[in-house]
Amino acid sequence: MYATKEQMIEEQLKRRGIKDEKVLKAMEEVDRKLFVPEEFQDKAYEDGPLPIGRGQTISQPYIVAYMAQELKLNPNDKVLEIGTGCGYNAAVLSKLAAQVYSIEIVDWLGELAKENLDKTNIKNITTKTGDGYKGWPEEAPFDAIILTAAPASIPEPLKEQLKEGGRLLTPVGTTIQRLILLEKTGENTFKKESLLPVSFVPMTGKAQSE
Repeated sequence: MYATKEQMIEEQLKRRGIKDEKVLKAMEEVDRKLFVPEEFQDKAYEDGPLPIGRGQTISQPYIVAYMAQELKLNPNDKVLEIGTGCGYNAAVLSKLAAQVYSIEIVDWLGELAKENLDKTNIKNITTKTGDGYKGWPEEAPFDAIILTAAPASIPEPLKEQLKEGGRLLTPVGTTIQRLILLEKTGENTFKKESLLPVSFVPMTGKAQSE
């Protein structure tokens, strides 16, 4: 028997320390099944990433919930996501913030995300295709920025587009990756925290030349 959504919430999230009730509610409200290909829908609530085509994956539910919890979002926050993927992470964040802006560098993934998000009827996500390295300056500053692909080091434009007091969460590294949390303490000052080892796809585009 495959895992149910209730088991996903109880066993994969609550038992591993996801305590934020708003995050748990968002994970319950956003049906992961809508974001995976038909042939994997019976495994939608399993404890791990799933293929979504062409070597790409949808993240493990625990990692999505953990990252959302670490961002500590407020209902009126504006969030920038780098790496829309299939749209699942943006959908979860949209339940916790006022507005989510999400950039995807891969054309077909950007289209897939739009199709998936249309199924959810979520209205507070704006997506575009492009290189997320430069962020989204027209909409900056952001209360929170999240990356779902790993750069070797955190892109400077993203740090600049973070509000003072804001939080930036990203995997960092090439062969070995860590999830890093930056809190912007002043115009050019940051408090850095290393959270846990992770495995994400490498960030492409300009990040590759850094």
